[in-house]
Amino acid sequence: MNLLLRLIIAHLLTDFVFQPKSWVTDREQKQGKSTKLYLHVLVTTIVAYLLSGLYTNWIIPVVIFSSHLLIDYLKSKVDKDRFRYFIIDQLAHLLVIVLLSLSIEHKWASSITTFELLTGSSKFWIIAAGYLFVTFPLGIIIGKATQKWRDQINLEKERSLAAEEAENLANEAKIIVVSQPIRSNEEQELGLASAGKWIGICERLLILTFVIMGQYTAIGFLITAKSILRFSEKENNTQLKTEYVLVGTLVSFAASVIIGLLIHFAIS
Repeated sequence: MNLLLRLIIAHLLTDFVFQPKSWVTDREQKQGKSTKLYLHVLVTTIVAYLLSGLYTNWIIPVVIFSSHLLIDYLKSKVDKDRFRYFIIDQLAHLLVIVLLSLSIEHKWASSITTFELLTGSSKFWIIAAGYLFVTFPLGIIIGKATQKWRDQINLEKERSLAAEEAENLANEAKIIVVSQPIRSNEEQELGLASAGKWIGICERLLILTFVIMGQYTAIGFLITAKSILRFSEKENNTQLKTEYVLVGTLVSFAASVIIGLLIHFAIS
């Protein structure tokens, strides 16, 4: 475990602290021909070797250098702006570090025993099933349950756009000077793609965690914080959207709390 922590610290230092942005940009542009790629891998290897404290072990620098070079080279060949590739890249580095530390410290047997004890427990699978359910499955269920209100909001939006279009047609022969451009309903409702889905997943995971830990006060703070943020927004159809968000939030929170309580009683 001591070696594992040392290698993780070395990775965090060299991948996020000691690596300038210019190095990342250079290897994204030049890929395998980038000198900064090899310089970064060399720095990573040296820091990992120094922090490991095992100066007679040649396996550490060889594995770190070769694996880090291969992973970073493959990452430079894909879409650089995708968050998923960044996560895959970091998980690959972490997997190499874990396997390397287990091999050097000869803790394969104890790690396998710990894993078997963990996965052999019904509590583990109950908690895992609960966390899995509150993410996408529960989000889909809530989406279907609130579909009719979402359709109502969309209908009101279409009516508003139709009224605005009719007004524009009536005034198309006029020359109107406006100091600031008037935003359409579609522009005013511009938001982050899928943001609501991921906000819901995060809040349900937090609530489930709080319930399992018995931290019910934290749930109140979470509800208050979200209410302040949502009610401070300035949008068209404010009443409809506020009611829709409130219903969805309450259903999401209530379902997460109920699942958390069921898990808590099941593992007690």
